[in-house]
Amino acid sequence: MVDQTLKRTPLHAIHVALGAKMVPFGGYEMPVAYPAGINAEHRAVREGAGIFDVSHMGEFEVTGPDRNAFVQKVTCNDVGALRPGQAQYSALLTEQGTFVDDCLVYRFEDKLMVVVNASNIDKDWDHIVAQKGGANVRLRNISEEVALLAVQGPKAEALVGSLTAVGVAMIPYYHFTEGKVAGVQCFISRTGYTGEDGFELYCRAGDVETLWHALAGPGRAEPCGLGARDTLRLEAGLPLYGSDIDDTVTPLEAGLNFIVKLDKGATFVGLAALKRQKLEGITRRLVGFTVTETPPRMIARHGYDVFLDGRKADIVRSGTVTPTVNAAIGTTYLPVTQAKPGTKIEIDIRGKRAPAEVVKLPFVPHRTKR
Repeated sequence: MVDQTLKRTPLHAIHVALGAKMVPFGGYEMPVAYPAGINAEHRAVREGAGIFDVSHMGEFEVTGPDRNAFVQKVTCNDVGALRPGQAQYSALLTEQGTFVDDCLVYRFEDKLMVVVNASNIDKDWDHIVAQKGGANVRLRNISEEVALLAVQGPKAEALVGSLTAVGVAMIPYYHFTEGKVAGVQCFISRTGYTGEDGFELYCRAGDVETLWHALAGPGRAEPCGLGARDTLRLEAGLPLYGSDIDDTVTPLEAGLNFIVKLDKGATFVGLAALKRQKLEGITRRLVGFTVTETPPRMIARHGYDVFLDGRKADIVRSGTVTPTVNAAIGTTYLPVTQAKPGTKIEIDIRGKRAPAEVVKLPFVPHRTKR
């Protein structure tokens, strides 16, 4: 029985026609995997090119004379460091310095675009609007109007390049440009969440089907679902909101210090709390671990208890067996004094304590184009 309250992306019928297994995710009905399976999709991205429909993500547009100052106030990274055509990984924070959400900020000549997680669109929108005050900005939630495809993998550049007059090879990492791909007007962004090189293509919702058909299929990009997206981002050590990061965790604890600019010359939500935490020092840190049993028969999944020296330390934040590492891997928070490679921990997997060991993140080196 399909949940009628779930939203659908403009490509829903295509996913169904391709035989995708559809699941609820972030308020949307999304493909978790296609008939080839998660492992095949994962390998396609590591070895060739994969394409993801990520149109469920949210987009907010900020225009007006105070746009840069306003986004500077509501995010923790330094918008002032961005030139038009650059993007930035950042976060919306609570007054306690914990995550409302992680996000991407795009700076255009005449506007900014903030990209947020699907499950948090309404919450993030309310959080941003509540801070508008007297700022001379216009805020628009354009999530329903915008579709988004991610083309990822070592062959992504050649594939996208073959469909556009834009010199995509010249776009640096975390930069973007505007142009047509397969005749469709897009923001072409050299970003992604797989650890591989690739692009995220933002276009009008009504145009995304044309774009998908030009990019997906035999000899082009393998359609990939949420399952492969998760195994790829976990191997790359990239945090997932709701698992690795949430409103109980700060960026400093999550190892995301690089997105926090305490001295950017602008007050932002959570600044005081993070200054205090930096001064006092964090007490825990996110780490990666590998279950040491080989071959991996016991999988550490989200929510399982993690034990250090016989006492519960945390839960598994993210965890699964991934194809490239070919081991049961995961993330958890440990006391900062023991949050280092080599520390031995145990994970309660259905009543059995499985031995595991802290390892350096990422599990698989990034191959993004610098």
